[in-house]
Amino acid sequence: MNDTIKLHESWKQPLAPEFASPRMQALKAFLIDEKANGKRIFPKGNEYFRALDLTPLDRVRVVILGQDPYHGEGQAHGLCFSVKPGVRPPPSLVNIYKELESDLGIARPGHGFLEHWAQQGVLLLNSVLTVEMAQAASHQRKGWEEFTDAIIRLVNDRAEPTVFLLWGAYAQRKAAFVDAGRHLILKAAHPSPLSAHNGFFGCRHFSQTNAFLVERGLDPIDWTLPATV
Repeated sequence: MNDTIKLHESWKQPLAPEFASPRMQALKAFLIDEKANGKRIFPKGNEYFRALDLTPLDRVRVVILGQDPYHGEGQAHGLCFSVKPGVRPPPSLVNIYKELESDLGIARPGHGFLEHWAQQGVLLLNSVLTVEMAQAASHQRKGWEEFTDAIIRLVNDRAEPTVFLLWGAYAQRKAAFVDAGRHLILKAAHPSPLSAHNGFFGCRHFSQTNAFLVERGLDPIDWTLPATV
């Protein structure tokens, strides 16, 4: 985490105090130690900030909050809920696709690669940006949460209206400080198979997001993903 980190220029200056903080220096040391001890960390180092690289601060229109990266081999690549091409979509993403189909009539794609959304201004942000292979939640409370809080604050403080899609109690707590007077906050159960039937299915967040954007003179999100990647 230094001058060679890979993220869009629009984030570098606003986040400079975060990167320089003792907390982030300690997090960097932790990650270096873990790798030196043979731990496999996901995603790859050049993908830690992939969400910030694909979605410039001044282009954010929608924020979707996740919790931790996927911890399986070849899954995580820096965008919440998204997996690399060729990787089977995980159950939560399958349920997101089901709701998208129900809400907007968009057929479910055969992949889980969500970069098309990120390139349109959908910030696909995990709360924690790294994880040890096969060890869920292994990098929680190491410093990432405060860093991603700072990202959410930067979006919240902009004048431009943004839609926050908060799925599950964790995301709702994390973004509790977002200004509901300026931004649209949509809450639902998490799309996990354990909770999707408790309010995620039928939430119609995708159509509500686009209606809000259009009402404010902004382009809607094209939620249709390319058939192949």
